[in-house]
Amino acid sequence: MEFAELIKTPRADNVVLHCPFHLAVEGTLCLTGHHLIFSSRRQDNAEELWLLHSNIDSIEKRFVGSLGTIIIKCKDLRIIQLDIPGMEECLNIASSIEALSTLDSVTLMYPFFYRPMFEVLEDGWSSFLLEQEFELLSSVTNEWRLSCVNKEFSVCPSYPPAVIVPKSIDDEALRKVALFRHGGRFPVLSYYHKKNGMAMLRSSQPLTGTNGRRCKEDEKLINATLRSGRRGFVIDTRPLAVAQQARAKGGGFEQEVHYPQWRRIHKYIERFNILQESFIKLVEACNDQSHNMDRWLSKLEASNWLTHIKELLTAACLAAQCIDRESASVLVHGSEGTDSTLQVTSLAQIILDPRCRTIRGFEALVVREWLQAGHPFQQRCAQSAYSNSKQKWEAPVFLLFLECVWQIHRQFPCSFEFNEQFLIVLFEHAYASQFGTFLGNNENERAKLKLPQKTMSLWSWVNRPEELSRFQNPLYEANSLVIWPSVAPQSLQLWEGVFLRWNRPSKFLEEAEVERINIIKYNKELQAKVNALRRQLAEMEADEEGREEP
Repeated sequence: MEFAELIKTPRADNVVLHCPFHLAVEGTLCLTGHHLIFSSRRQDNAEELWLLHSNIDSIEKRFVGSLGTIIIKCKDLRIIQLDIPGMEECLNIASSIEALSTLDSVTLMYPFFYRPMFEVLEDGWSSFLLEQEFELLSSVTNEWRLSCVNKEFSVCPSYPPAVIVPKSIDDEALRKVALFRHGGRFPVLSYYHKKNGMAMLRSSQPLTGTNGRRCKEDEKLINATLRSGRRGFVIDTRPLAVAQQARAKGGGFEQEVHYPQWRRIHKYIERFNILQESFIKLVEACNDQSHNMDRWLSKLEASNWLTHIKELLTAACLAAQCIDRESASVLVHGSEGTDSTLQVTSLAQIILDPRCRTIRGFEALVVREWLQAGHPFQQRCAQSAYSNSKQKWEAPVFLLFLECVWQIHRQFPCSFEFNEQFLIVLFEHAYASQFGTFLGNNENERAKLKLPQKTMSLWSWVNRPEELSRFQNPLYEANSLVIWPSVAPQSLQLWEGVFLRWNRPSKFLEEAEVERINIIKYNKELQAKVNALRRQLAEMEADEEGREEP
């Protein structure tokens, strides 16, 4: 298919652009296969806007006489207005944008056409391989092994080719366990706590069914993570009633009679349509321009967004507490093990592991616990909060995780090497990007699409020194301790950097941030001078003492 077939009107003049925090500007609008480009009529012909079609969530058309208006609502929550003279021209442009922003084929998306204008210093596709993670693990324990049982994606289509499992469990046993777990997602290592040797595993639900089916290999696998005489905890992200209902459909949960050393705890975390509806209501509340505080707060509360944040942080704290304070191993799962399970395991690691609070450590966490672990980004991020089409599998699962990280970041501002902007960039690229990192639903699909060969990795761009400087937190001081976030209502705030950034000007916040960075820099310079003077004084005192000795 040629993109030209979808573009009825490639160019329109005398178009007026209305963008948040900018004066209306007249210029020329051009449509390409992947971008909507607006150029002003200024002498330098500076581009005012380059918008990826894949970033468009929905469009609305309005007409007043012969003047047409297109309102574009973006996946990054921006709202842009274009005033186009001529009804036919406006209709043609609107239908072209609709067609280009809803392409069926993944291979027609921009990452397959994008060629970087920067020097590629690092291949992001090979920056965070599981083999490297296993090397780090092997330096502190020999109880685990790297299994390639899923080399051809034949055992579990949503797992990566290599996984880390207990050394005592062979590949044949893993194949049997895979048949006993939903979608073949058998328990694999998510995190190893060096402090006490406890492990966090993740999987999908066991297929016990109404007959109470069991799998001795499954029991042996998860028991292999327990210390002698110790208990473990299964954190099920479904309410008990839902877990019991799942048995009628062939699913289920670990029954105590077969798993006597494991205590099951149900911590309900919302999924799919409930989460998406909450996201839509929250964005609607944030766009409410009535300036009525009571109404706004009522809408915010009705969205239940902060309730989902609290539930998720509570479950993550529970997992971390079991590992760090109870010295117990943990197995986390819901139904499929691709959404709430990954939210809990990754947030627990933010709490427990200082490495995950560094830039590269956090990138490795996203790769390991989201991309390699099979979170279906293509399905979940197909629509944002403005889409008019019927929901299928969309849900802001990854955004909710990023917001929880931001909430912890806000409570421990010196413990993270990255800043808020880094989290916002990950949110934006998960929904629309020139990079191939978040395309596909799992490693199997990415391999079939040959993404590492045909597209550029987001990490290749992010980890360039000039970009990294934008994402560094000036307050960062490495903290090797476990950090315990508060989930009290007064401790949780709305993430203004995402949800209000297009509604409120950030000029003064940006100026304050620059001033803060300058103060920190000056403070470090003074500290260096103080240290130098102290050394000088110590040397002078030592010389004085040397002269006084006979």
